[in-house]
Amino acid sequence: MSGFNDQFDLDNDTAYQQWKEQKLENYPTSIDELIVEIKDPRKLTASEHEAMLQLIRKTNMVIFAGPTGDDPNKDIPRDLGAQFGLTSLDNNTGADNDGITSLEVKDDLWHKHYIPYTNHQIHWHTDGYYNDLSQQIYALQLHCVRPAAEGGENALMDHEMAYILLRDHDPALIEAFMREDVMTVPENRSDDKVNRPDRTGPVFMPAPDGSLHMRYTARKRNIIWLEDSRTQQALDTLDSILHSDIPYIYRGTLQSGQGLISNNVLHDRSGFNDDSDAPRLL
Repeated sequence: MSGFNDQFDLDNDTAYQQWKEQKLENYPTSIDELIVEIKDPRKLTASEHEAMLQLIRKTNMVIFAGPTGDDPNKDIPRDLGAQFGLTSLDNNTGADNDGITSLEVKDDLWHKHYIPYTNHQIHWHTDGYYNDLSQQIYALQLHCVRPAAEGGENALMDHEMAYILLRDHDPALIEAFMREDVMTVPENRSDDKVNRPDRTGPVFMPAPDGSLHMRYTARKRNIIWLEDSRTQQALDTLDSILHSDIPYIYRGTLQSGQGLISNNVLHDRSGFNDDSDAPRLL
């Protein structure tokens, strides 16, 4: 497992057990424990920044609650993210010209084919699982301008907790998910043009700093998994975890001025209904 910190080495159970013990000690079991109230997202106080950073280090995520309401000024999330080193934006095809993505219902020819720009449910995933392995998304930041009139709830789960539950069930499941060819996202094509080639890689892989990174989608279509019993067992076990009522899955709906900063944790989104006069915008 070249590139990983010792705790993620399947041959180093001592390091894993020590890390797990620290990880689980006082681990939050309520979404309320993830929330930090802030006065000005553009300029956090030292204590606000430290409180947020401690939660990110513990759970790979933090929810902030600020006073900006439904102000759509993109400098708010941009300045907040920069205080945590989030300055290299993923200029994905759906992003706005400034690199920030406006998540709202769009019915133009391109956007309407992609679920994040509809009001449909989005299943469990991490962002950028379809990216080249050299261009992975290591952080996910959300800022709510306006919630939906109804629905639009997110579920969140620390991918390190998913790793622990899988490894404790059977280390061979982790081994299966670390294979370089376990998950393939087929090419994206329009007419005769290939917009994105096949992308193949592991589920669990090291981030540049040796921490744990996860690329995953629960989608059933346009995804190819390695066909062997161990991979299927790993998928089934992870699916059962993500559809359980364990306290490590947090559910909530971001309100205006609230948001999320995370190390690209597992997340989903329920379907929603919009207010036509004030549609959902994140």
